Amino acid sequence: MAPSYVTENNHERARLRALVDRLSDGELVRPLDAGWTVGAVLAHLAFWDQRALILIERWETEGPRATPRSIDAKDVDWINDSAKALCLALPPRAAARLAVAVADAVDRRVEKLSDELVAANAGAGSPINLLRAEHRREHLDEIERAVGPAAG
Repeated sequence: MAPSYVTENNHERARLRALVDRLSDGELVRPLDAGWTVGAVLAHLAFWDQRALILIERWETEGPRATPRSIDAKDVDWINDSAKALCLALPPRAAARLAVAVADAVDRRVEKLSDELVAANAGAGSPINLLRAEHRREHLDEIERAVGPAAG
């Protein structure tokens, strides 16, 4: 039986794909809070999923010496603020496609993690959040509030 984080990741990734498939180009440029747009928020999701993917790949390749450090919560805001200009610069449709592609890649990698790496991650204080669904859910809810939920 799949760990609960795999099930939740699959659910939110399917939700992400359905949202991206239905968003119009006009909806992708819709403004959100703090100067973000829908497309930029999708690029933001891709950024954080890509970070997790790279950390997993490095840890699997280099072993314990590549154990990532946890990000201090106070650093998340400046990291997001630093990446915002890049997220906004991406063409919104490309950002949306990237969010889905990176979500697919990281979820497949998380799903195949060895029990040893999952345990090592937990033992290190979970510097890699294997529950990718949590972050996606937050922003998919935000986007749906802005553009409206799917019909039907």
